[in-house]
Amino acid sequence: MVSLADSSQSPCASSARIQRSLGRSMRTIRSNLFRNDPPPVASPSARSGAVSENLTDSVVDFQLRELAVGPPRPSDAKSAASSTESAAELLELSRDFSDYSSFNSDISGELQRLASIPLTEVPPSPATSGPVDIEALVMGFGSPSSSSSEMLESASVESVEPAVKACVEGLGSPSPEVKRAAAAGIRLLAKHRSDFRALIGASGGIPPLVPLLKSTDPAAQESAVTALLNLSLEEANKGPITAAGAIKPLVYALRTGTAVAKQNAACALLSLSMIEENRATIGACGAIPPLVALLVGGTSRGKKDALTTLYKLCSARRNKERAVSAGAVPPLLELVGERGGGTTEKSLVVLGSLAAIPEGREAVVAAGGIPMLVEAIEAGPARGKEFAVHVLLQLCADSAHNRGLLVREGAIPPLVALSQSGSSRAKQKAEMLLGYLREQRQDGGATPAPAR
Repeated sequence: MVSLADSSQSPCASSARIQRSLGRSMRTIRSNLFRNDPPPVASPSARSGAVSENLTDSVVDFQLRELAVGPPRPSDAKSAASSTESAAELLELSRDFSDYSSFNSDISGELQRLASIPLTEVPPSPATSGPVDIEALVMGFGSPSSSSSEMLESASVESVEPAVKACVEGLGSPSPEVKRAAAAGIRLLAKHRSDFRALIGASGGIPPLVPLLKSTDPAAQESAVTALLNLSLEEANKGPITAAGAIKPLVYALRTGTAVAKQNAACALLSLSMIEENRATIGACGAIPPLVALLVGGTSRGKKDALTTLYKLCSARRNKERAVSAGAVPPLLELVGERGGGTTEKSLVVLGSLAAIPEGREAVVAAGGIPMLVEAIEAGPARGKEFAVHVLLQLCADSAHNRGLLVREGAIPPLVALSQSGSSRAKQKAEMLLGYLREQRQDGGATPAPAR
């Protein structure tokens, strides 16, 4: 794994410095760039965090169809390749992901974890006649022989009201332990059903979660992040979460939290970015650099969460600029080459978004992106080939220099093959790109000199 600090030494960055000769295909050299590193052995802490990945998997995957919907952008015929009119096509990736049936799979071990910690009593309040066991209330649905998830799934709204009330009151307790337990309780209750999420929002459960996003207690911070993520899945809660000032603290959790907190913070920001006006706010609050850091150092799930959130945020031009400035292009190109990790297509989609602006196109070329993209067309998955051609179209539509680089990389044979055997959209894009390259030859465009 590379860090942002050493991204200049990554294969995608160093590929631009490889000595090339005119007319020579870079196929052999590029193949060496796409090596598969063995997966790291998960540490016990990583394994304990992995149970949370089911939630972010389903959140990101279910939202992909929504991500494809955005305001149309005008473009002329010449720059059609760099427009976002094909965003809906590109984000048909949802067929590769889980569906809504896994949407409630927050963390499979959460109930067992709650069961293993000592019961925490909420101090008496005027609304209660005595101490209240938060965990006992949250878990007290049904007989001990039933699974706790089934209990909550079948519980009535009325039956969970005491637990919600106890958790909301617990969030206001001066005791850090009580606050932590209360946040964990809301996290669990908000996991299962829309009506529970609505009840928690209507009961005042959102504002007191926000301060916990900056808690120095990692468990409390993680529970608060995930509780707000779960609550944000209810459309009516998105506005109150934003109004409670959660965006900046979520960015803080994205920078400072545990691996699970970071990826769930990314997903919470993704959920809030469904409100268009929030996208500029999220970018202005500094979310882009830690999302790029998650691309580099996150878990497999964290990388996917960061990719999807970046794509949605980068529908705003200013956020595209922020992503390029934060160094997003080199790690995106690196992820294009990580076969089997489920990141190739997503990375290409984000690259396509960044390549819609001049700064993004320059960054892709400077990072050695053209040979990486040609390699993706030669040896990548079918969907990845289409997305790679889309990015190359944006790079070459208005740049004779980039067309020359593409020809020198030996792109014509794989493009011809794709134009004959790819999907209908891939064929169309490949033929368009070949047309640009033919124009280059007819215009007598000079091929760039080899690197020295």
